[in-house]
Amino acid sequence: MALLLGIDNGLTVTKAVIFAENGQVLATARRRVAQSMPCARHVERDMGDLWTQTAAAIAEAVASCGRPATQIAAVAATAHGDGLYLLDRQAQPLGPGILSLDSRAGDLAGAWLRDGTAERALALTGQVPHASAPSAILAWIRDNQPERFGRIGHVLACKDWLTFCLTGRIGTDLTEASTSFTNVGTQNFDPDALAVFGLGALRNALPPVALPDQVVGHVTGAAAAATGLAPGTPVVAGLHDVTASALGSGGYGRGTVAIVAGTYSINETVSAEPRTDARWFCRNGLRRGEWNAMSISPASAANYDWFLDTLCGSDRRAAEAEGRAFHAEIVPEIAAALSRPSSAIFHPYLFGSPHGPQASGAFLGLHGWHDRGQMLRAVVEGIAFNHRHHVDALRDGFAPGAARLTGGISRSPVFAQLFADVLDMPVTTSDTDEAAAWGAALCAGSGAGLFDSPVADPRDLAALTTTYHPDPGRAADLSRRYGVFNNLVAALSPLWPRIEDLAKASHD
Repeated sequence: MALLLGIDNGLTVTKAVIFAENGQVLATARRRVAQSMPCARHVERDMGDLWTQTAAAIAEAVASCGRPATQIAAVAATAHGDGLYLLDRQAQPLGPGILSLDSRAGDLAGAWLRDGTAERALALTGQVPHASAPSAILAWIRDNQPERFGRIGHVLACKDWLTFCLTGRIGTDLTEASTSFTNVGTQNFDPDALAVFGLGALRNALPPVALPDQVVGHVTGAAAAATGLAPGTPVVAGLHDVTASALGSGGYGRGTVAIVAGTYSINETVSAEPRTDARWFCRNGLRRGEWNAMSISPASAANYDWFLDTLCGSDRRAAEAEGRAFHAEIVPEIAAALSRPSSAIFHPYLFGSPHGPQASGAFLGLHGWHDRGQMLRAVVEGIAFNHRHHVDALRDGFAPGAARLTGGISRSPVFAQLFADVLDMPVTTSDTDEAAAWGAALCAGSGAGLFDSPVADPRDLAALTTTYHPDPGRAADLSRRYGVFNNLVAALSPLWPRIEDLAKASHD
């Protein structure tokens, strides 16, 4: 049985996962990749270190899988979308890679909303530009780092840089190409899209586009020495991690909204035609003539992790020191809180929101008798409510009838049932380890001829999934709470800029 290597690079960790042809995980290796924040709103990382850490993870996975590297039929990478990884004309890194958490171009994206640029971009490219979109970051570099802008030779995404390190080939794939500069109808790069943002000078810097499962190169001798892979191993183009997660969890397709509850609130569904709306990105699917509608914001499970790290830190460290799983201990507190009435509401906007960069997180309706479990209930509910904000938009446009939920939070039946009740639709979770890496591996397997297509998952998905159905009574109660949640958003929106100004006023 052949092997497949899926590489999954997130915002802080890069992973290499070796799968058997049937989807069984044989080896997983992880390495942390350091972030740097040299000034406010800049979130970067060294491109050389990213490759070094990824190569080390691959080498560890290859060494520990118990099978020779020559049995790896193909390799594919997936990674965080948006952000920017630039090469100069000699194909050398042009400064650090810029992560999708970067918001240096937030003011510029806001100006585009006011001057009509965003409206023109939506009509042509299928999406409104945002702070971490390649269009916005490139325009910021043009305006603030003209010398660097003039040296740009190649505009890549994160996984494209890793593919280049493996093969020496510069390129991207259909899903990643559509982050800023493709025509939503033709699905090809369009010079007019560059012109909308005043970036026409970069026409020759956009990379060739391949299908996600298309073999685009082979592992070079240098990459083989760094990773333990066999020289000449086929490498396919790979894909954007949102699509990879949906594909790997079995949630990629029409009629289903694939939800990833992670750092970002990610919600997407597949369409056979391009439908544009400011509430979602209309991006390319796995094949031409197929589109992904993605409604996202940086407002999901990172809020839960923040609460555990910041307000439960000593308890969590004590539990981990004794070998206990703190998360498993705290979920019963949340379950008990869900069974009682509560006025506590939480806005999960600690790291961003769908309502603009000035929104902030908040507990509302708190009283002295509320305990930790009730506060955590509010946090998890708030996360689910934010996902509903996005899912409702997709329901308006595409009428999906069911959801596929992934992300660490999905492993708790309590949380999965809460999502079903909040969304008032069936929610299915998948017992899939490393869904995004498996999505990449499916593309690799298709490119190597092992599978008929990337969606030809060889696993018994029915045996790997659990479906949670909404409870009518709880769904009605949570719908009422969601209404209050939205009323509070509307009431606070005019105050968010004034709240943010307080951080400046104390130094004036």
